[in-house]
Amino acid sequence: MSQSDSTSPSAAMPDAFDRLRGSLEHLPGVYHTKPSTLVLSVPLLGTSETFIVETWRQRDEHDQAGDEADPRAPSRDTIFLQHIGRDRLVTKIAIPAAVADVIARQRDALGTKVRKRVAKRLAAQRKADGIKPAFLKKA
Repeated sequence: MSQSDSTSPSAAMPDAFDRLRGSLEHLPGVYHTKPSTLVLSVPLLGTSETFIVETWRQRDEHDQAGDEADPRAPSRDTIFLQHIGRDRLVTKIAIPAAVADVIARQRDALGTKVRKRVAKRLAAQRKADGIKPAFLKKA
């Protein structure tokens, strides 16, 4: 007697990753990058992990007027990430546009914080060295 779980998906059915990727393919106004493969190795352990990343950009629904549309119009980026681990187990994740936006926003915010911190440190160093700012040098 074989045990089968009626709630588990069939192996023949595509998973959510493949369904979403397939639904974006060949749509007008959808562009994508070539897959980028990154292999991260740990030399001491002799292990490595492989990551394959693709980004697909879809213009917002209200901006489907054609290629002449405003390039600054909002778009939705979906990131497809595949991870091949040490045990050769493949994990596929489709990162939705809303999550990709949060990641981009957080990365930009950290860049701004770092630039401000460095600028303040350099300004304090110039002040300590007796160098006047350019806007104070004008008579």
